[in-house]
Amino acid sequence: MATQPATTTDRIAAKFASIKSEGRPGLVVFVTVGHPYREAALEVVPRLVAAGADAIELGVPFSDPIGEGPVIQQSSYLALQNGVTLRDCLDTAANLRPEIGDTPLILMGYYNTFLTYGLERFAADCAAATVDGLIIVDLPSSEAHALVAQLAPYGVHLVPLLAPTSTDESIANSVNIGGGFVYCTSVTGITGARSEVSERGLDLVDRVRQHTDLPLAIGFGISRREHVLEVGKRADAAVVGSALVRALGDGSDDGAAERGAQVVAELAGR
Repeated sequence: MATQPATTTDRIAAKFASIKSEGRPGLVVFVTVGHPYREAALEVVPRLVAAGADAIELGVPFSDPIGEGPVIQQSSYLALQNGVTLRDCLDTAANLRPEIGDTPLILMGYYNTFLTYGLERFAADCAAATVDGLIIVDLPSSEAHALVAQLAPYGVHLVPLLAPTSTDESIANSVNIGGGFVYCTSVTGITGARSEVSERGLDLVDRVRQHTDLPLAIGFGISRREHVLEVGKRADAAVVGSALVRALGDGSDDGAAERGAQVVAELAGR
Protein backbone atom coordinates (compact mmCIF):
# COMPACT_ATOMS: atom_id res chain seq x y z
CA MET A 1 0.00 0.00 0.00
CA ALA A 2 1.16 3.54 -0.67
CA THR A 3 1.78 5.76 2.32
CA GLN A 4 -0.90 8.34 3.01
CA PRO A 5 -0.77 11.40 5.28
CA ALA A 6 -2.78 11.63 8.45
CA THR A 7 -6.50 11.97 7.87
CA THR A 8 -7.88 15.48 8.34
CA THR A 9 -10.84 14.06 10.24
CA ASP A 10 -10.60 12.15 13.49
CA ARG A 11 -13.38 9.66 12.84
CA ILE A 12 -13.34 8.33 16.40
CA ALA A 13 -13.69 11.80 17.94
CA ALA A 14 -16.41 12.72 15.47
CA LYS A 15 -18.37 9.55 16.19
CA PHE A 16 -18.27 9.96 19.96
CA ALA A 17 -19.27 13.62 19.61
CA SER A 18 -22.25 12.49 17.56
CA ILE A 19 -23.18 9.84 20.13
CA LYS A 20 -23.02 12.44 22.91
CA SER A 21 -25.15 14.91 20.98
CA GLU A 22 -27.79 12.21 20.52
CA GLY A 23 -27.86 11.48 24.25
CA ARG A 24 -27.46 7.73 23.95
CA PRO A 25 -24.88 5.04 24.71
CA GLY A 26 -22.59 4.15 21.84
CA LEU A 27 -22.16 0.61 20.56
CA VAL A 28 -18.76 -0.74 19.50
CA VAL A 29 -18.77 -4.27 18.10
CA PHE A 30 -16.05 -6.83 17.50
CA VAL A 31 -15.73 -9.32 14.67
CA THR A 32 -12.82 -11.60 13.85
CA VAL A 33 -11.59 -11.09 10.30
CA GLY A 34 -11.94 -14.40 8.45
CA HIS A 35 -14.70 -15.82 10.66
CA PRO A 36 -16.94 -17.66 10.07
CA TYR A 37 -15.61 -17.69 6.49
CA ARG A 38 -12.72 -15.92 4.84
CA GLU A 39 -14.56 -12.95 3.30
CA ALA A 40 -17.21 -12.65 6.01
CA ALA A 41 -16.23 -9.20 7.30
CA LEU A 42 -16.78 -7.61 3.90
CA GLU A 43 -20.37 -8.83 3.88
CA VAL A 44 -21.13 -8.67 7.61
CA VAL A 45 -19.69 -5.32 8.71
CA PRO A 46 -21.82 -3.07 6.47
CA ARG A 47 -24.91 -4.84 7.80
CA LEU A 48 -23.75 -4.28 11.38
CA VAL A 49 -23.25 -0.57 10.75
CA ALA A 50 -26.68 -0.30 9.14
CA ALA A 51 -28.16 -2.08 12.18
CA GLY A 52 -26.69 0.43 14.65
CA ALA A 53 -23.00 -0.28 15.28
CA ASP A 54 -21.11 2.96 15.90
CA ALA A 55 -17.60 1.56 15.51
CA ILE A 56 -16.07 -1.72 14.42
CA GLU A 57 -13.23 -3.64 16.01
CA LEU A 58 -11.64 -5.93 13.44
CA GLY A 59 -10.02 -8.81 15.29
CA VAL A 60 -6.66 -9.85 13.86
CA PRO A 61 -6.39 -13.66 14.19
CA PHE A 62 -3.63 -14.85 16.49
CA SER A 63 -2.45 -18.34 17.42
CA ASP A 64 -2.36 -17.72 21.18
CA PRO A 65 -5.08 -15.20 22.09
CA ILE A 66 -4.56 -15.40 25.85
CA GLY A 67 -7.06 -12.68 26.70
CA GLU A 68 -9.96 -14.33 24.90
CA GLY A 69 -12.63 -16.72 26.01
CA PRO A 70 -13.57 -19.87 24.09
CA VAL A 71 -15.87 -18.16 21.57
CA ILE A 72 -13.32 -15.66 20.30
CA GLN A 73 -10.48 -18.15 20.62
CA GLN A 74 -12.37 -20.50 18.31
CA SER A 75 -13.10 -17.70 15.85
CA SER A 76 -9.41 -16.81 15.73
CA TYR A 77 -8.46 -20.44 15.17
CA LEU A 78 -10.95 -20.80 12.32
CA ALA A 79 -9.76 -17.56 10.73
CA LEU A 80 -6.18 -18.81 10.79
CA GLN A 81 -7.36 -22.06 9.25
CA ASN A 82 -8.94 -19.90 6.55
CA GLY A 83 -5.51 -18.42 5.86
CA VAL A 84 -6.19 -14.90 7.15
CA THR A 85 -3.13 -12.73 7.79
CA LEU A 86 -2.53 -9.19 9.02
CA ARG A 87 -2.21 -8.13 5.38
CA ASP A 88 -5.71 -9.49 4.79
CA CYS A 89 -7.02 -7.52 7.77
CA LEU A 90 -5.58 -4.29 6.41
CA ASP A 91 -7.04 -5.01 2.99
CA THR A 92 -10.39 -5.73 4.64
CA ALA A 93 -10.36 -2.32 6.34
CA ALA A 94 -9.51 -0.57 3.07
CA ASN A 95 -12.27 -2.40 1.20
CA LEU A 96 -14.83 -1.69 3.91
CA ARG A 97 -14.28 2.07 4.00
CA PRO A 98 -16.35 2.91 0.90
CA GLU A 99 -19.18 0.77 2.29
CA ILE A 100 -19.33 2.21 5.83
CA GLY A 101 -18.53 5.89 5.41
CA ASP A 102 -16.91 7.48 8.45
CA THR A 103 -17.60 4.60 10.86
CA PRO A 104 -14.37 4.11 12.85
CA LEU A 105 -12.37 0.95 12.19
CA ILE A 106 -10.10 -0.34 14.93
CA LEU A 107 -7.75 -3.29 14.57
CA MET A 108 -7.59 -5.42 17.72
CA GLY A 109 -4.92 -8.02 18.25
CA TYR A 110 -1.65 -9.07 19.86
CA TYR A 111 1.62 -7.20 19.62
CA ASN A 112 3.78 -9.90 18.07
CA THR A 113 1.63 -9.82 14.93
CA PHE A 114 2.32 -6.12 14.39
CA LEU A 115 5.94 -6.24 15.52
CA THR A 116 6.75 -9.05 13.09
CA TYR A 117 5.12 -7.09 10.26
CA GLY A 118 7.43 -4.14 11.01
CA LEU A 119 6.19 -1.12 12.98
CA GLU A 120 7.11 1.55 10.44
CA ARG A 121 5.54 -0.38 7.59
CA PHE A 122 2.54 -1.26 9.72
CA ALA A 123 1.80 2.35 10.70
CA ALA A 124 1.97 3.49 7.08
CA ASP A 125 -0.24 0.63 5.92
CA CYS A 126 -2.79 1.35 8.68
CA ALA A 127 -3.08 4.89 7.38
CA ALA A 128 -3.41 3.70 3.80
CA ALA A 129 -6.14 1.27 4.86
CA THR A 130 -8.05 4.03 6.74
CA VAL A 131 -7.62 2.28 10.09
CA ASP A 132 -8.50 4.73 12.87
CA GLY A 133 -7.05 2.98 15.89
CA LEU A 134 -5.45 -0.08 17.41
CA ILE A 135 -6.23 -2.08 20.54
CA ILE A 136 -3.32 -4.30 21.50
CA VAL A 137 -4.24 -6.71 24.23
CA ASP A 138 -0.76 -7.56 25.49
CA LEU A 139 1.11 -4.25 25.06
CA PRO A 140 1.52 -2.26 28.29
CA SER A 141 1.81 1.50 27.96
CA SER A 142 5.37 1.39 29.27
CA GLU A 143 6.39 -0.56 26.17
CA ALA A 144 4.22 1.23 23.61
CA HIS A 145 6.33 4.28 22.82
CA ALA A 146 8.00 2.83 19.71
CA LEU A 147 4.67 1.99 18.12
CA VAL A 148 3.03 5.28 19.11
CA ALA A 149 5.92 7.19 17.56
CA GLN A 150 5.26 5.43 14.25
CA LEU A 151 1.49 5.92 14.42
CA ALA A 152 1.48 9.58 15.41
CA PRO A 153 2.31 11.11 11.99
CA TYR A 154 -0.70 9.34 10.51
CA GLY A 155 -3.24 10.19 13.20
CA VAL A 156 -3.82 6.53 14.08
CA HIS A 157 -4.69 6.10 17.76
CA LEU A 158 -3.42 3.49 20.17
CA VAL A 159 -6.56 2.92 22.24
CA PRO A 160 -5.74 2.32 25.93
CA LEU A 161 -6.96 -0.98 27.34
CA LEU A 162 -7.45 -0.94 31.11
CA ALA A 163 -8.64 -3.49 33.67
CA PRO A 164 -10.12 -3.19 37.17
CA THR A 165 -6.67 -4.10 38.53
CA SER A 166 -4.99 -1.17 36.72
CA THR A 167 -3.23 1.16 39.15
CA ASP A 168 -3.74 4.91 39.06
CA GLU A 169 -0.20 5.24 37.71
CA SER A 170 -0.92 2.77 34.92
CA ILE A 171 -4.16 4.55 34.06
CA ALA A 172 -2.41 7.91 33.86
CA ASN A 173 0.40 6.56 31.71
CA SER A 174 -1.97 4.73 29.38
CA VAL A 175 -4.28 7.68 28.69
CA ASN A 176 -1.31 10.02 28.23
CA ILE A 177 0.24 7.88 25.50
CA GLY A 178 -3.01 6.60 23.99
CA GLY A 179 -5.93 8.23 22.21
CA GLY A 180 -9.28 7.82 20.51
CA PHE A 181 -11.16 6.36 23.45
CA VAL A 182 -10.39 4.19 26.47
CA TYR A 183 -11.45 0.54 26.54
CA CYS A 184 -12.27 -0.40 30.13
CA THR A 185 -12.67 -4.12 30.71
CA SER A 186 -15.37 -4.97 33.22
CA VAL A 187 -13.56 -8.04 34.56
CA THR A 188 -10.00 -9.21 35.06
CA GLY A 189 -10.51 -12.52 33.25
CA ILE A 190 -11.06 -13.49 29.64
CA THR A 191 -13.69 -12.29 27.21
CA GLY A 192 -17.14 -13.86 27.17
CA ALA A 193 -20.81 -12.98 27.51
CA ARG A 194 -22.07 -12.72 31.08
CA SER A 195 -25.41 -12.32 32.79
CA GLU A 196 -24.73 -8.86 34.23
CA VAL A 197 -22.32 -5.97 34.01
CA SER A 198 -19.54 -6.12 36.58
CA GLU A 199 -19.64 -3.36 39.18
CA ARG A 200 -15.84 -3.39 39.13
CA GLY A 201 -15.93 -2.33 35.51
CA LEU A 202 -18.25 0.55 36.31
CA ASP A 203 -16.01 1.60 39.19
CA LEU A 204 -13.04 1.52 36.82
CA VAL A 205 -14.79 4.04 34.58
CA ASP A 206 -15.13 6.43 37.50
CA ARG A 207 -11.42 6.07 38.26
CA VAL A 208 -10.38 6.61 34.65
CA ARG A 209 -12.57 9.75 34.42
CA GLN A 210 -10.23 11.38 36.91
CA HIS A 211 -7.33 11.11 34.44
CA THR A 212 -8.74 11.88 30.99
CA ASP A 213 -11.42 13.54 28.91
CA LEU A 214 -11.29 10.76 26.32
CA PRO A 215 -14.55 8.85 25.75
CA LEU A 216 -14.80 5.68 27.82
CA ALA A 217 -16.15 2.33 26.67
CA ILE A 218 -16.84 -0.80 28.73
CA GLY A 219 -16.39 -4.29 27.31
CA PHE A 220 -16.15 -7.96 28.34
CA GLY A 221 -19.49 -9.53 29.14
CA ILE A 222 -21.93 -7.18 27.37
CA SER A 223 -24.60 -9.27 25.68
CA ARG A 224 -28.04 -7.63 26.09
CA ARG A 225 -29.71 -4.27 25.51
CA GLU A 226 -30.11 -3.73 29.25
CA HIS A 227 -26.35 -4.11 29.63
CA VAL A 228 -25.80 -1.38 27.04
CA LEU A 229 -28.22 0.93 28.85
CA GLU A 230 -26.59 0.24 32.21
CA VAL A 231 -23.15 0.94 30.79
CA GLY A 232 -24.47 4.15 29.25
CA LYS A 233 -25.20 5.59 32.70
CA ARG A 234 -21.49 5.68 33.52
CA ALA A 235 -19.60 5.34 30.21
CA ASP A 236 -19.89 6.60 26.65
CA ALA A 237 -20.18 3.24 24.89
CA ALA A 238 -20.50 -0.49 25.32
CA VAL A 239 -18.27 -2.98 23.51
CA VAL A 240 -19.78 -6.28 22.40
CA GLY A 241 -17.66 -9.18 21.18
CA SER A 242 -18.44 -12.74 22.19
CA ALA A 243 -22.23 -12.49 21.88
CA LEU A 244 -21.90 -11.24 18.31
CA VAL A 245 -19.11 -13.63 17.30
CA ARG A 246 -21.17 -16.54 18.61
CA ALA A 247 -24.17 -15.45 16.55
CA LEU A 248 -22.10 -15.08 13.40
CA GLY A 249 -20.79 -18.62 13.69
CA ASP A 250 -24.01 -20.24 14.87
CA GLY A 251 -25.50 -21.37 11.59
CA SER A 252 -24.89 -21.35 7.86
CA ASP A 253 -22.37 -18.93 6.36
CA ASP A 254 -24.97 -17.38 4.08
CA GLY A 255 -27.05 -16.39 7.12
CA ALA A 256 -24.20 -14.86 9.13
CA ALA A 257 -24.79 -11.24 8.11
CA GLU A 258 -28.49 -11.45 8.94
CA ARG A 259 -27.84 -13.05 12.33
CA GLY A 260 -25.24 -10.44 13.17
CA ALA A 261 -27.50 -7.58 12.13
CA GLN A 262 -30.27 -8.92 14.36
CA VAL A 263 -27.95 -9.03 17.37
CA VAL A 264 -26.70 -5.49 16.78
CA ALA A 265 -30.18 -4.10 16.18
CA GLU A 266 -31.34 -5.55 19.50
CA LEU A 267 -28.30 -4.17 21.33
CA ALA A 268 -28.83 -0.75 19.72
CA GLY A 269 -32.50 -0.74 20.69
CA ARG A 270 -33.80 -0.67 17.13
